[in-house]
Amino acid sequence: MAGLDLMRGLQDGSVPGAPIAALIGMSIAEVDHGRIVMRLTPAEFHYNPIGVMHGGVLATLLDSVMGCAVHSTLPKGRAYTTLEIKVNYVRAVTNDSGELSAEGKVVHGGRRSAVAEAKVTDGKGRLCATASTTCMIFDQPPA
Repeated sequence: MAGLDLMRGLQDGSVPGAPIAALIGMSIAEVDHGRIVMRLTPAEFHYNPIGVMHGGVLATLLDSVMGCAVHSTLPKGRAYTTLEIKVNYVRAVTNDSGELSAEGKVVHGGRRSAVAEAKVTDGKGRLCATASTTCMIFDQPPA
């Protein structure tokens, strides 16, 4: 199916979600062509030993929202993979941060590559992290 249809199916539950989404508790809140918003509520199981959300959880959220934004632009039969990701952590996240909102947007979508950017804000609208990615676009191999 086309990427936008897949993202809408993930959002409404008609397509089974990715196991990583269930593992860390992220969900798709908004879907548009080239733009995805995901939500995640911080919990203690996300914490690192110093008592804040592990940076890897935020990186996973950012990678997911950017990758899904890219995927939403692809026609049936095309796929993507992350080639690189750059994350900037701006603010520590804890249970007190409230629900996180991650927005990913495609900056450039080409035949062979795509560039996307994302940001995570907390329940008070404060910036927690930003990221950018380059994704490789390719034909899906036959099943």
